[in-house]
Amino acid sequence: MDKSVKIEIPVKMLLNPVHFFSLGFGSGLTPKLPGTAGTLIGVLVFILMPDMNWIAYLAIVICAFLFGIFCCQYTAKSLNVHDHPSIVYDEIVGYLVTMFMVPKDWVWILVGFILFRAFDILKPWPISAIDSHVKNGIGIMLDDLIAALFSLSIIQAVIYFL
Repeated sequence: MDKSVKIEIPVKMLLNPVHFFSLGFGSGLTPKLPGTAGTLIGVLVFILMPDMNWIAYLAIVICAFLFGIFCCQYTAKSLNVHDHPSIVYDEIVGYLVTMFMVPKDWVWILVGFILFRAFDILKPWPISAIDSHVKNGIGIMLDDLIAALFSLSIIQAVIYFL
């Protein structure tokens, strides 16, 4: 999306449950750094999730990803903008992917946050290619999924070699 485009998002959109999710429970409406605000919601969700086996965690994340395709597309269509900065559900799910099988320890929570935000902001290849060429809800979700997988790979490598 052209960052010079400024589309005001009416707060009343949060009354629609689909928009409420895609706008990150309202965090996407922050005037500065909405992606970071959305990721912080992801951190909170991760911290509040009960401990569970990896299969249950993965099932929840897959369902959240699939729901994200729908809800992000729905909001993007309503705003008539492909990936408006206020759509941050993808950051929430991306952070949850980043933290797959990562200990719930403040050091790892912070490392996951920093890595995920770095990959999401810098968008190295192939994230940039996906961001530019894959549209609709799948494109909104997929670039964050790849950023999360890069982040997860680094964390798991560090954990393995420590």
